[in-house]
Amino acid sequence: MSLAEERTFYPEAFLTRMQELLGDEYAAFRETLDRPSVQGLRVNTLKTSAEQLLQLAPFHLEPVPWVPGGFYFQAPERPGKHPYHAAGVYYIQEPSAMSVAEALQPERGDRVLDLCAAPGGKSTHLAALLQGTGLLVTNEPHPQRAKILSENIERFGVRNALVTNEMPDRLAERFPAFFDKILVDAPCSGEGMFRKDPDACGEWSPGHVTACAVRQLDILDSAAKMLRAGGTLVYSTCTFAPDENEGLIEAFLQKYEEFEVLEIHTFDHFAPGRPEWAAAGRAELEKTARLWPHRLRGEGHYVAHLRKTDGEPAPRRKEVKPVKIPPEALKSHRQFAEEALTTTPEGEFLLFGDNLYLVPSGLPDLKGLKVVRPGWHLGTLKKNRFEPSHALALGLHPDEIRHTVPLTADSPATLQYLRGETVTADSAKGWVVLTVDGFPLGWGKQSGGVVKNHYPKGLRWP
Repeated sequence: MSLAEERTFYPEAFLTRMQELLGDEYAAFRETLDRPSVQGLRVNTLKTSAEQLLQLAPFHLEPVPWVPGGFYFQAPERPGKHPYHAAGVYYIQEPSAMSVAEALQPERGDRVLDLCAAPGGKSTHLAALLQGTGLLVTNEPHPQRAKILSENIERFGVRNALVTNEMPDRLAERFPAFFDKILVDAPCSGEGMFRKDPDACGEWSPGHVTACAVRQLDILDSAAKMLRAGGTLVYSTCTFAPDENEGLIEAFLQKYEEFEVLEIHTFDHFAPGRPEWAAAGRAELEKTARLWPHRLRGEGHYVAHLRKTDGEPAPRRKEVKPVKIPPEALKSHRQFAEEALTTTPEGEFLLFGDNLYLVPSGLPDLKGLKVVRPGWHLGTLKKNRFEPSHALALGLHPDEIRHTVPLTADSPATLQYLRGETVTADSAKGWVVLTVDGFPLGWGKQSGGVVKNHYPKGLRWP
């Protein structure tokens, strides 16, 4: 049975509910469920611009109208198998999902939390909007997914992110009234992704929808505690179920009177929320947004933008004393930086075991938290020497690198490097960064005209 044929078998209870909700629109909606899913990518503006990518990319890209730097692509093109993807030049992301971080619109210097962040599409979008300023705390409760999240933060070259692996209520205990902006892309029943992920159909049931709504309200409870007065919160799902969308936001507003609904600035492209699908039919729910696959090129999504108008002031926090780092540790790092970089990273350093990090400004006390990545991983301290990390290479700007081995996307040497093979190059002896069309790919160590490969084994191409 083909994938297209499998997609015709949607849960009957789901289809019946959608027919009751949509009425005359149902036929158009149902027809889209059997079309191929929509694919997209978003430019990493920490590394380049949309204009430059359009000049360099060998695939056909069409703009996503609600996201600057968002583009559609179509099969058989595979941008995820291109060296630019390995260099973090863009992130593969479904176009409707790009609307969520765009709605939150963090400003430079903000403290931002992405509470349910894996695999990292929305976190990397938030990081690009922050442009290296402020603090981004990106959290994922499931350990394995938190690891994937951390890898995507690394590939994107994000310097100012703290990656945690905690339950939302645990974070709420530590960060009352701490954040300026919070994103809750809540775990949901996934109805909006049925045509993209047919397995989600098999997991669906009316009971699962109800269970998701209970969990979503619990997550929002934690988010409400962590948002400062005057701060804003974006809640989103990739489901059509009113119980998880308008009904959920209505229940939250009834519980937290200090919150109000804001207009979404990309609203022209989306349909309004449906107050009549919630129990009390609160009129302000019309300010929330629905992304319907039969009305735009994208999967199903729901987005609500809320502001906390009042609340208790943030409690005074104890000053976090910098952890003393052995002088020899920083000495070996500075020696490396003088040889390999044009500038030495400045800021507060943190040593986790043998791993040296540069931590974001305003980082809170991490004691007792499950931390996957406490900042920008610079490298590992070994016996009287410093070995740079892959994260350091991907987070560097080209003008910060002293010695490079410039490669092109179609060069055989680029594929050799990504496969973990040695590369022939005429470069200065010692640590070098191999680049693809100017974008850092990773480290190598040059000696005698040969670059020893230091591309991480877990990332190597087959």
